[in-house]
Amino acid sequence: MTTKSFFISRRSFLKRCSLAGAAAGLPAWFMERDLAEAAPVRTLGPNDRPAIALVGCGGQGRGDASHAKLFGDIVAVCDVDSEHAEAAAKQFADGGKTPSIFNDLRKVMERNDIQIILNTTPDHWHTLVNLAAAKAGKDVYSEKPLTLTIDEGHHVIKAVRKSKIVLQTGTQQRSSARFRLACELVRNQRLGQLQQITVWLPAGLHEGPFSPKATPVELNWDFWQGQTANVDYVPQRCHQTFRFWYDYSGGTMTDWGAHHNDIARWAVGLDGPVNIEGAPSTQPIPGGYTAFSDYEVTFTYANGVRQTVKTTHDDTIYGSVVNEKGQRNGIKFEGTNGWIWVNRDEIEASDDALLSTPLPAGATRLYASDNHMGNFFDCVRSRKPPVADVETGHRSASVCHLGVMALRLGRKLEWDPGREKFTGEGAKEANKMLAREMRKPFDYHFA
Repeated sequence: MTTKSFFISRRSFLKRCSLAGAAAGLPAWFMERDLAEAAPVRTLGPNDRPAIALVGCGGQGRGDASHAKLFGDIVAVCDVDSEHAEAAAKQFADGGKTPSIFNDLRKVMERNDIQIILNTTPDHWHTLVNLAAAKAGKDVYSEKPLTLTIDEGHHVIKAVRKSKIVLQTGTQQRSSARFRLACELVRNQRLGQLQQITVWLPAGLHEGPFSPKATPVELNWDFWQGQTANVDYVPQRCHQTFRFWYDYSGGTMTDWGAHHNDIARWAVGLDGPVNIEGAPSTQPIPGGYTAFSDYEVTFTYANGVRQTVKTTHDDTIYGSVVNEKGQRNGIKFEGTNGWIWVNRDEIEASDDALLSTPLPAGATRLYASDNHMGNFFDCVRSRKPPVADVETGHRSASVCHLGVMALRLGRKLEWDPGREKFTGEGAKEANKMLAREMRKPFDYHFA
């Protein structure tokens, strides 16, 4: 039976958005402008809901799938940990139907009835899942960072463009009105000449050494390791804490940094920096986590803007992130006319007028999205580029990777954003880090 799609009334929609905007601390002119241009919210009928497969069934994956379920149907789940897959299948059972369970993503790609892949695997698996989806012609919502290396980004861009699939990178701050407002104000020189961006990220874990354990029966450890070197199973390497190992990620620089560095780059409006230098303030504990936990990195852009990334502490890695000095996780833009501070909870300025004064007609406008998952599904239907498309995801991930490389090499690096190559002193060694050796069969030909 076909159920007719319907539209929420514009009056109800505008009232709801107005209340949400006021609660977010957004200025009236910005809310009014967005509301005047907003389209009504479309609620889909059962025949307008694409079939979705969740690949990677950990906590983040099930969270993303809960958002995606508003726009489509979860018909399959896939994970190399059978307990994760079974839990996801149980969670997304609906109307007497339980999603099919897979332990090999290639089998998922063979399902012709699946249109959407939610790629919520650990970082070192993002690229191979995205390449497999592109080869199968399936649209992808891919968790951030888009890739493990800069070289992987070139392969993913080529595959996405060749297959003409829609790929949305999961940098959801691009769909926050608060961050978009900050970036539009910076782009339109509300701060005068932008001079300095400071990004504060949560510090990583600094623990170890760890001892190998027996691999849980429910986990295919060889498959989980994928392209990385085969090592003994250590519980801390897997699941939630994988990101603190250089083998699989880049620490908080590529985790929270994938969000905040993306916003900083959005405000600057350039592909990437031309100089990078950084230093860790603590070294990893032998036998423990291998990604740097505390550090400072500075990027310099061709227009002279400096971006400094620093770590901050609190009792939990992903909580409110306020350290003993009151420093919060977020971004501060500083220019000749003042500063703007923004994070997921607030936006502030050195002078209220910097926020409250409307931008003039004809001001530079940025891509407006108020729902990251909704924007993806809208683009699946329209075939238009999403707010965080494959090039955007690649360029912003590259900034994070450059920061990690500067920390590991311990020297100032020169970068050509156009050629995506290092130049100058130390370039030969640095360019070798643009790609990593991939353990067969988990390489670019895997799928």
